This record gives sequence, C-alpha cells and structure tokens, in this order.
Amino acid sequence: MFKYKGKRIKAKDKHLVSHIFTSSLLGVFLFVLLLFHWKTLVKVEWQTFQLDTLFPQLHTPYFWGSVFTALFVCLLVGFLYYRYHYDHMKQVIHRQKLAKMILENGWYETKQVTKESFFKDIPSDKTKEKISHFPKIYYRFEKGLLHIQVEITLGKYQEPLLNLEKKLESGLYCELVSKELHDSFVEYILLYDTVANRISIEEVIAQNGSLKLMESVYWEYDKLPHMLIAGGTGGGKTYFILTLIEALLKTNAKLYILDPKNADLADLATVMSDVHYKKEDIMACIDQFHEAMMARSEEMKQMEGYKTGENYAYLGLSPHFLVFDEYVAFMELLTSKENTAVLSKLKQIVMLGRQAGFFLVLACQRPDAKYLGDGIRDQFNFRVALGRMSELGFGMMFGSDVQKQFFLKQIKGRGYIDKGDSVISEFYTPLVPKGHDFLKEIGKLAT
Repeated sequence: MFKYKGKRIKAKDKHLVSHIFTSSLLGVFLFVLLLFHWKTLVKVEWQTFQLDTLFPQLHTPYFWGSVFTALFVCLLVGFLYYRYHYDHMKQVIHRQKLAKMILENGWYETKQVTKESFFKDIPSDKTKEKISHFPKIYYRFEKGLLHIQVEITLGKYQEPLLNLEKKLESGLYCELVSKELHDSFVEYILLYDTVANRISIEEVIAQNGSLKLMESVYWEYDKLPHMLIAGGTGGGKTYFILTLIEALLKTNAKLYILDPKNADLADLATVMSDVHYKKEDIMACIDQFHEAMMARSEEMKQMEGYKTGENYAYLGLSPHFLVFDEYVAFMELLTSKENTAVLSKLKQIVMLGRQAGFFLVLACQRPDAKYLGDGIRDQFNFRVALGRMSELGFGMMFGSDVQKQFFLKQIKGRGYIDKGDSVISEFYTPLVPKGHDFLKEIGKLAT
C-alpha cells in the first residue's frame, strides 16, 4: 500500500521537456552573467534602485562578450547533460509522452467553470474548460526497467487503460516484459534500451536449471522446458544454437545433436559424440532419447530420496538435451508412416520430459503447424524468432491472436522472444566475438 509507485503524470507534463530545460539553462545563463558583472551589481544602491539605471551600468565593453559566453556555457552544459545523463533525459521525455497520450486520446474528464471578469464586481458569463479528473498514472525507472502503474476505477476509460501495451512499446520505444494486474491498478513493466542488455558469450551461464541469455532474460528450463527457435538464413540462428551447446556443455548436461542438412552443426561430429545428420541415424537417436527418458522416469521412482512432485535435479541427476536443427526440412523427407512415428516420440518427450530432465531444443525456418500438430507446439514454453520473418511466420510462432507490432532492424542476432508468460519482447542473442572458434571450444568441453 505504501510502496513508492513513482512520479505521477499530470496534465501540465505535456510541456515537461521545455519547462525543465528552459528553467535549468536559464539559471545557468544568469549565473554566468552574474560572474561577469558581480562587481557592478555590488556597487548598485538597491535602496534607490531603478531598472532603467541598471542597464547602462551593466553595458560595459565586454557586455556582449559575457552574453555570448553565457550562451556557449548553456550549450556546453546541454551537450554534457545529453552525453552523460541521457537516461534521465529519456525519462523526462517518457513522462511528457504519457501526459500527451492521455490528453490526445481524451482519457480525462472536464467541467465548465466561469471565468472571472477583470472587474471583480461585474459578473462574467464567459466559461472555460477545466480538467476535473486526470487518470492516476505513475512512472518509475528502476534497474533498467520502466514501471508504469495505471489506476483502474471502473470508469469509461478502463478498457483502453487496461490495454496500453502496443502504445507504450511503440511510443516509448521499449519492450514489454510483463503486465501485472493488482488491486485497483495495472502495472506495465518494460525493458528500457533492450540492446544495452545484450551479453557476450562468456556471460552465458547455466546453473540451477536456468540459462542466462540477456541481462534480464533467462531460459528456466527446469520450470519452462523445451525451446522452439525459428529464423531464416542470416538471422543468427546457427550461432545462437552453438552458443546454447557451448554453455550447456559447461555443466553436467548430456547433449544429442541432429542436423539433417549436414551443415554447421554436423561439423561438431569431429569433436563430440552423438552428432547425427543421416536420416536413419537421426531416427535412431530420437528413439534412443525417448527410451532413455522413459527408463529414467521408472528409475527415479525406485531411487532413495524420491519425492512426488520433485524433478531430476532433486535427485542429483544430469539433464539431457536433444538439439534438433532444420526440423521441418527433416520431416519433409519422411514417409507418412515415419512422420507419424517421429511425431509420436517427440510429443511424448515434450509432454513427459520436464520431470525426468529430458529437454528438446527444436529449430526450423518456420514452425509449420503441419509438423507441430496435436498440441506439440503449445508445449514449447520458450520461443525465439530471429531475423526477418513474415507476419504469418510470427503468427505461427507466437499465435495469430497476439497483440504485438513486430519491427525489422538490420541487426544480426535480433528477434523476439516469449519466455513462457505470453509476453513477446525484443531479444538479442549473445555476442560472439570475431575469431571465436566454436569447434575448438566445444571440443575442449566435450572431452
């Protein structure tokens, strides 16, 4: 109840930027002039002071020089503020935009009030419009996240205030992280400056059933198992998968790699085991993975210390990951009978794998429903779409009813992500430095 909500947005904030910077720079301007002319001001007899006598006293040979110097200092202060306090400036701009959003959409109440006449004893019949109710909106910036809280009063503007996601994302150029409904208000949490939260491959760490992918993004595979990755050529999909493999090998995880196109992932066969690219070997590996999962599920129940509801990690067992690249391309090579058999095994893996610690990382150019039917796609709690994709592709990935505007930026490794909370956010894969040799690094870890 008493938690600090942030700075309240008011109607007058529609001119917040100009008000703040005008008042601040005006103070700087007057201060610099004071430094130049303080000796003259000290000599002024303020008891008999008259404004028309002050200017001739200030009009010294260097008067205009002091004015231009003061203006230069103002420009310098403005530049330094922009350079070193850019985040604070953006927050001021955000608050102004929020005030304008309410005013321009008309989400406030007004009343007519009588204007006072110049002569107080003469009644006035003139009226003016005055804001009688302005929605309570609070803005707070904390640890790289924007917290925007909006009061819900069951009024006629409740519906638009409950669905501000698209306006906030596009207007503030931020990405929605979560939306939480509390008693009497809704809180929108947005990630500010998403690209600044990008991490390097050295920072991708897997521990306690969670894999760090950005400063504020984790794949918690113990809670939200199975990852679906989609992306076309040049989107950064392969480097992202290799980054996952390298990070997971730093733990006690067991990995199985499938690459039906015999491309980059197939090259890992030279440095690690269980890498397959032939059709028969891939099908055999899927069978092996499935059988190992079913066997562990039975063994866990016989182990000392087994407790209903606990997972593999509770018993000290290692996780197993099946990394399947170009999944759709592989399924198109199969006969109808083979297709049904593979789908059946994969469905059981995504349905039963979490507790036993068997996880599926599925990658394709586009998640076609033809090969991800029977509810399999819904079991992928963590979804990543990289690079250029069509609206249809995004619809297949995140659902056709998602209220999200997707923007294209020419940045390799950029895309969108759903961490399992149905909130789609901008995402950047970990940075891979030039010269990083995946084969060499993975080879060291696999031995």
